[in-house]
This record gives sequence, C-alpha cells and structure tokens, in this order.
Amino acid sequence: MIHHRTTGHGPDLVLIHGVGLDRSMWDRCLPELARHHRVTVVELRGHGRSPRAEPGITVADLASDVAEVAAGASHVVGFSLGALVAQELALAAPARVRSLTLVASVADRGPEEAAAVRARLDRAAADFEGAARAAVERWFSDEWAAREPRRRREVLATLLANDRTSYLACYEVFATADRDLWPRLGEISALTLAVTGSDDPGSTPAMARRIASAIPRARSLIIPGARHLLPLERPAELCHAIRTHVRSASADIRHDPSAASASHRR
Repeated sequence: MIHHRTTGHGPDLVLIHGVGLDRSMWDRCLPELARHHRVTVVELRGHGRSPRAEPGITVADLASDVAEVAAGASHVVGFSLGALVAQELALAAPARVRSLTLVASVADRGPEEAAAVRARLDRAAADFEGAARAAVERWFSDEWAAREPRRRREVLATLLANDRTSYLACYEVFATADRDLWPRLGEISALTLAVTGSDDPGSTPAMARRIASAIPRARSLIIPGARHLLPLERPAELCHAIRTHVRSASADIRHDPSAASASHRR
C-alpha cells in the first residue's frame, strides 16, 4: 500500500503529486483545503515513503494504488504526473471520482514535445543530478527563485532524494501515458477543470485547452505569470480554483441526479 495521510473534515478530496516530488508539494494548499474537506494526500509508488516503483510500471498501476487508499467517491486533484493518474482513475473507476481538477497536465504531445520529454528522460538516466537541476531551472522563474531561495533548495533536495530506478520508471509513465489517455478523454464523466500557468513551458496553456475540448463539459483556467509548480508558487489562486470547481461539481450532481447515476453505470 502506498503512503498517504488524511486530515480535515468534509467531502473527500484526494491530492496526487508530480513525478519526483512528494506530498510536501501540497503543504501550502493543505491548510485551506482541509478547512472544507477530508483531504487524503498520497505519495505515489516510487516516491516519498511509498514502496519502490519497478521498471515497466504503468499509469494504471499508479491509479490502482490511489484507488486502494482513497475513501469512496472523492474529488480528485492531480498535478502533472498526478493529473495523468487522475485521468486514468476517472476512466477505470468513474464511481470513485466526483470531480477532476487537472493541474499542469500534459495532453496530446506533438512530435517536438514528445521528443523534448524523451530527451529529459534520457538525460535523467545519464546525469540524474544535472537533470534535477535543469528541472528546477524550468520550474522557478528568476523572480521567484530570488524571493524564495530556500523553497528552491527544498524542491531540488526532494528531487535529488529520489531512488533513481523508481524515478526513471515513473518518468517513463509521465513521458508516454498521455499518448494512450488522449483518445479516451471523451469517456470521462466527472466534471473537469484543467488549470495551468501561462508561463509553463511543458504543461502548456494549449494543452489545458485541449483537455477542456476533449472532455465533455470540461473547462480550462490559465493563471497569468505562473510556471509549473502552481501548488507552491500560487497556492491561494489554485486553492480558490479547486474550491470553486468542487462546489460547481457538487451542485451539478445535486441538480442532475441522472449525471451521477450515469457516472456510476459507466
């Protein structure tokens, strides 16, 4: 079983982190979200205190792990790799997902985007520390790094603490899972929000809009001036987006019982 922690009271909400990170990436969002929800923060296999991830692990394996520890039907929030896991969970077990918030999710990578992420995976295999430092350079603007140098060091330390085999196995999922998920997104029944930063070079605004166009009744939200690490860089705005979306999804289910029953039949 993967490591997880539950806190707060209210409707169930699950938080799923990104590749190479751990539950600490939600530290700035957790106090606000736990005021309104029973929040379960998971650590994916191969991360934090969870068991190692072996080569060949799939997004379905990671989603199954989350389903094992999530309580009943939950509002699911996934970041980056976690957003891909959340999509798979919504497809494989729709009755377990009351709403989806996909934070900085990739989708339908083009040839250049696929080649770029493959190059980052190859670099991580050859020079893990260099790849980790390059990731932090992409994620932190100069202004944010100057304002919070300690936060930048903490994120880098989290990346460098990863088991290398586990990291590469999970990064392979991150690099490829969108290819198989993309044709199936139209089957997702949960009300979905795709949110990303306007300056995120990997999980781009165009990708968020693609997701919104592919999933029925989904919408996108672009946070101006933000990069990839929205839970740490812009927690107040992200929490507001999550809370607003969850309220909309809850009202949607209450006012349209057929939508909820259809979700359970899928």
